[in-house]
Amino acid sequence: MKESFFRSMTWLHTWVGLLLCWLLFLIFFAGTISFFRHEISLWNQPAVHSIAHNKQQQHTLIESGLGYLREAAPEANRWWVGLPSERQPELQVSHRHAQGEGKRDKWVDERLDPNTLSQIDGLVDTKGGNFFYRLHFDLHYMDRKLARWLVCFASLFMLIALISGVVIHKRIFKDLFQFRPQKGVRAWLDAHNLSSVLALPFHLMITYTGLVTLIFMLFPNPAETLYDDGLKGFRADFYPERQRIEASSEPLKVPAFETAFAHFYQNWPDQKIKRVIIDHPSNTASSIKIYGDNGTLIRDEYPFWQYSGTTGELLKTARLDPSNAEMLYGGMIAVHSGRLAHPGLRWLYFICGIAGCIMIASGCVMWAKRISARLKPGQTANFGLKLVETLNIATIMGLPLATAGFFYANRLLPETLTARADKEVLVFFIIWLVTALISVLFRGKRAWQQFAYANALVWLLLPICNALTTDGNLVTYIQDSKWVLASFDIAFLATALVFYFQGNKLASQAHSKVHSKRSRKRVVAEQEA
Repeated sequence: MKESFFRSMTWLHTWVGLLLCWLLFLIFFAGTISFFRHEISLWNQPAVHSIAHNKQQQHTLIESGLGYLREAAPEANRWWVGLPSERQPELQVSHRHAQGEGKRDKWVDERLDPNTLSQIDGLVDTKGGNFFYRLHFDLHYMDRKLARWLVCFASLFMLIALISGVVIHKRIFKDLFQFRPQKGVRAWLDAHNLSSVLALPFHLMITYTGLVTLIFMLFPNPAETLYDDGLKGFRADFYPERQRIEASSEPLKVPAFETAFAHFYQNWPDQKIKRVIIDHPSNTASSIKIYGDNGTLIRDEYPFWQYSGTTGELLKTARLDPSNAEMLYGGMIAVHSGRLAHPGLRWLYFICGIAGCIMIASGCVMWAKRISARLKPGQTANFGLKLVETLNIATIMGLPLATAGFFYANRLLPETLTARADKEVLVFFIIWLVTALISVLFRGKRAWQQFAYANALVWLLLPICNALTTDGNLVTYIQDSKWVLASFDIAFLATALVFYFQGNKLASQAHSKVHSKRSRKRVVAEQEA
């Protein structure tokens, strides 16, 4: 412990913030992008851009989807129909097929135009926004359980850093209105304070609710105490729709779909449907699962109805009238993931997420600059400082560059490329790796400047790449009122502008520093003369 409580909290804030700050930046960065994951998935599928918002009744769309699956995959062990929404305009139909003992079942995903009910041509294999969503907590290329434990520890460190930061922040409200851009390390401290305080409620909420999303991994004891089967029994009780249904050897000639849906619409006429899943549609074990749409409700899991595919009888329901505990738990997860209907609120989430990235990045850079400032003339940086400077550039500048590469890969990779979606992800990580390798060799201001200009260039050219590889561009998007697609081009250009100003700022500082050194040398030379 340090000699005072304040110094102890300062020490705690510094080290819990530094030790995992680069992992936290990745989590915040990917999570911030994930607030628009459905929009990214839409952008990644140019074939869907021309689909107009459908005006058909949901029952008609469900019947059409099931009819298509009946023709396309009568022997599948599961059918999946996802209804269109403002964020996902296509009618999604998928079917799953058994692959034999010891192999995972294979999913085949297809998309239909909800207005014509015809299959959409030109779809590409892409993970879309789901890549960033999964990267946010699964970290990709890593064991899922290990990744989630790492994310839990990082989130816990983040929560400690936030609380200790509030404790040591004596002028928390005064610093909200103070920024001194020409003061070296002080400028980074001001940026750190400003981004921290400005979105502090969001930072606390997103970090705490992030821990709640994995609460049963962190604290499994209550479930293991209450249920004989532990977590397995808890999940069977809380998520009845996820329980596996064994197939029957007896074929089913006439499924009771109409009977089931007639009962549903009679008893819940105002309930919108999110998706419909049919397990074993071709045998007597057939089960119809209907998931309701939460709309603007702050809930994570959807209300659920399960019917017998043989008789059309209602078998079970879930979350139609959730308890207070279920509402609290589901509400926290929904708030964390931003599953809220209003686009303006998602943009507010996005801006606060960017503030979180700035908070973490400025803290990393500030620590490195403070240590560098303490070096004596002629003294070289130690391994720890070199490592921090390398990780700072690789993470802070490399992730935006890799993200732009992901979008380029979506537009430029051949449509017929095998495992195309995985190749998009591979491009992302290759660019990030190359950035990290360059950062090992070059860590000074010039490296920051060059990476800033590189980011500005690639983000500036993205709208042009999109215009050359698709039938749309910023002008046509605005003319056709396709505001989601237009917002991508605008966001790309805004990002390029930010990096361009950053590069110019670094170049100006470097020029001023060189000019100052030359002036001092001239003065010294004149004095000696």
